[in-house]
Amino acid sequence: MSAVQIVPMEERHLDALAEISRLCFSMPWTRDGLAAELTSNTARFWVAEETGTCVGFAGMHAVCGECYVDLVAVHPAHRRRGIAQQLVQTMIGWMEQTGGAFITLEVRVTNRPAIALYEKLGFAEVGLRKGFYTDNHEDALLLTRNAQI
Repeated sequence: MSAVQIVPMEERHLDALAEISRLCFSMPWTRDGLAAELTSNTARFWVAEETGTCVGFAGMHAVCGECYVDLVAVHPAHRRRGIAQQLVQTMIGWMEQTGGAFITLEVRVTNRPAIALYEKLGFAEVGLRKGFYTDNHEDALLLTRNAQI
């Protein structure tokens, strides 16, 4: 296996990312939705590439030093290799390098692997959003990681 590289999202990635989103989420991001993030002043999206192939991606929005994760997705065929961890660490690094105060996200209460990863990376539970997900009204944990000063 070759090394995975994390690169900023570009238009050339959009078709593959829309497919990864379709495979990973019950409410997937569309190609058009992802394309809109390319022109957003607040959006920061990164892609995990392996030998030119998109294997995952993550994105967040940053406003006034506050970072809100929109998604972290890894193609099912490439999971359990540390790719999600690399993507989340990239977002944390960007937040800290730019003087951000914190990074926060919602995660389904049943997504134990993701929760374990976020906790490993220093996120802590700060709340519960009842019925947050519209597809099945599942609750979401609200997790936050403060900048390391």
